[in-house]
Amino acid sequence: MRADFDAASPALAGPGEPVAQVDDRTIPGPGGKIPIRVYRPSTQPVPVLVWLHGGGWMVGSPDSHDALCRRLSNRAGCVVVSVHYRLAPEHPFPAALDDALAAVGWVAEHAGEIGGDAERLTVGGDSSGASIATAVARRRRDLQLQVLVYPATDAAMDAPSHERYATGYYLERDEMRSSWDSYLAGADPADPDASPLRADDLAGVAPAFMLVAGFDPLHDEGVAYAGRLQAAGVPVELVEFEGQIHGFLRWLAALDAAGEAADRIATALRHACGDPR
Repeated sequence: MRADFDAASPALAGPGEPVAQVDDRTIPGPGGKIPIRVYRPSTQPVPVLVWLHGGGWMVGSPDSHDALCRRLSNRAGCVVVSVHYRLAPEHPFPAALDDALAAVGWVAEHAGEIGGDAERLTVGGDSSGASIATAVARRRRDLQLQVLVYPATDAAMDAPSHERYATGYYLERDEMRSSWDSYLAGADPADPDASPLRADDLAGVAPAFMLVAGFDPLHDEGVAYAGRLQAAGVPVELVEFEGQIHGFLRWLAALDAAGEAADRIATALRHACGDPR
């Protein structure tokens, strides 16, 4: 399943843009070495985005999101560190979060080694990766921005969009339930590290750029999380791609909207890190 997910990506995502330097390496993690892929657009110190891929906590890798990370690195002018965190069901919650926290911590300490500026550190992800990114942002108050693309924010799955788009829109309700069950493996579904919509206090976390897709079972819970952040005084830019389905951001070779969305993210990253372009 994982190999098939990665192998199918180039057909929809394309080969990706050339980046000045791309490097695969491993870093220390709580469960062993964590593979990362580092995209470096220049030799000058630039902002850093730690990217956490989607895939229902069960599939996905730096390979599945390679074209996206290349585009973000070039268009945002930032180092992108794509993290291959541990996956369920072999490694259920909170293994992925533990790896993500370790990766962000390593980047903060070693940013200079990869051409990054630790003072301009950001985190982001799509789908399940965005869910993990919310927990990272609640713990680390040194982030300039959190990028949350159609995030999974509540294991209860009781938002109306889960019924509205239960079948026929790529991500289906039963598939999402299976992903949650594999990831949680008996853990409390209301734990805010898994279901950030259940967090008691979101005040003081990094500003958020959020993107939701109109025909997505996760649409309403993403909008609800944006509302929770705003109510806590967190600056939020919420962008809705009305005609798109879950997962569309990766399909850069197939959808113009994917490129537009990636470029909106890049603009938000530049602005958050002090580049007015």
